[in-house]
Amino acid sequence: MEPRLVGPGPYRATRLWNEIIELFRAGMPLRKHRCRFKSYERCFKASEAVDCLHELLGSNQNFGPEVTRDQTVKLLKKFLKNHVIEDIKGRWGKEDFEDDGHLYRFPPSSPLKSYPKKPSCGKEVIKFPDWNEPKAGTSQEHIPVKSITMNSEMWYKRHSIAIGEVPACKLVFRRELTQANIEEIWKSMTLSRLQKVLGLDSLDEVLDTKLVNSKHIVQNIYNVNKQGIVTLEDKSKELPHWILSAMKCLANWPSCSDLKQPTYSGFERDVFKTIVDYFGQMKEPLLTFHFFDIFVSVLGLLQKPSKAVEALQISCLLLPPENRKRLQLLVRMMARISLNQDLPRLSDSVRTRTLMVQAFSRCILCSKDEIDLDELLAAKLVSFLMDNYQEILSVPSALKSSVEDHVVHLQRVQIKYAGADSDAPLPPPSFCHQISTDEFEYQRATGSQEPLAALLEEIVMNKEISMKDKKKKLKQFQKSYPEVYRVRFPTPETEAMLFPEKTKQKPPILMWALKKPFQPFHRTRSFRM
Repeated sequence: MEPRLVGPGPYRATRLWNEIIELFRAGMPLRKHRCRFKSYERCFKASEAVDCLHELLGSNQNFGPEVTRDQTVKLLKKFLKNHVIEDIKGRWGKEDFEDDGHLYRFPPSSPLKSYPKKPSCGKEVIKFPDWNEPKAGTSQEHIPVKSITMNSEMWYKRHSIAIGEVPACKLVFRRELTQANIEEIWKSMTLSRLQKVLGLDSLDEVLDTKLVNSKHIVQNIYNVNKQGIVTLEDKSKELPHWILSAMKCLANWPSCSDLKQPTYSGFERDVFKTIVDYFGQMKEPLLTFHFFDIFVSVLGLLQKPSKAVEALQISCLLLPPENRKRLQLLVRMMARISLNQDLPRLSDSVRTRTLMVQAFSRCILCSKDEIDLDELLAAKLVSFLMDNYQEILSVPSALKSSVEDHVVHLQRVQIKYAGADSDAPLPPPSFCHQISTDEFEYQRATGSQEPLAALLEEIVMNKEISMKDKKKKLKQFQKSYPEVYRVRFPTPETEAMLFPEKTKQKPPILMWALKKPFQPFHRTRSFRM
């Protein structure tokens, strides 16, 4: 069985769990072993299982070569607890697996997990708010957008510009957008962009959009210092000064400006342990429990680094500002420590980079519920964060420009044509999803022609306009949409039926107009008798 890349989407952790189990069952060699003068068929030693699974995880593109042997042992402990494997006496349910010579086997029943049923979050399209202030008592969650309905009058006025007929119009000045309006625009466009980057039809099953705070997005965008670090309005949520000093000491080693560096051996390890203990006692990870699924989905894009960077950029904007700031400071420290050749080793058995991942991955990403692969997934995400932290934890300039341009558009003076509904605001930019070729051809053939055919029929049946104006509009329509016009009027005869020619009746010819009045006969001199 060949490993496959598990892309972004709902229940990615469960899909990865089932994928690894299937690969492990298919790739683990089974043979006969003896234990205490007794033979056991189709089993394997614990150390053999560690070798096989470690190699499998390292070669799997969903995890990669940074998976350690210790992490592999921890995963096998969870396999034993969840009855993926059992000892040769059929015992399971405890995490007492060790990297030794004990014998284990696979149970006959399938240990694959079923996909959990999450409560639906509404399955609604992300809506863009209108520029108008909502009425009192309405929710900011769903601000309606007025759609544009094209009628014959509006169509005529739009096309009349091409022939030099400009109808009467006036300027409409928009009301000023409130802060609440701007925040909702940021939320809508941010989530829409994230959905497009992930390639999902909906964010419902990976993110509860009601838990996304629009104020957090705006603060993370605009409240930053020169280094791009978030500045907090509530100073009580700042990191303690002693922790900041400890982090700066290791990040800038050996030039520590905040601390008077002692000379005793092992000082840097004591400072590192202090930092690990502080972040380890947090009740919730920096990426929060609510956003666990969305960050796990982003891991499915790591084979496309530019896409993964953009998805993480946007996802990190959803964090509370205090969490984002702590993440920025922590990951920056981790990256600098792992690259600092002057800093003494912080562990005798583990490389510095691996130590950073193991020490802080769980305080950055973990699930509120016990997820069997969360440690491996967190390690994968933290490794990618360390390699790309400067770009990921910066403000996405493209998204910022797009939202700001849209806000300016909503505040711009609009042109309103008299007697038409063209003053309706244009909808903001939206994002579409991919469809099949057949569906596209069907939509192209029917979706665009049906409204035009209805518009043509409205012009034909309109009895309030004169025949001269109707001929003029039909002429314009025929020039713009000849195919639709040809379907309605396939022959000249069908078109002629709409404008029947009036037969000109000649006035009756009167007898007196053709004949002279009767005159009596008179003889003339030239007449011979």
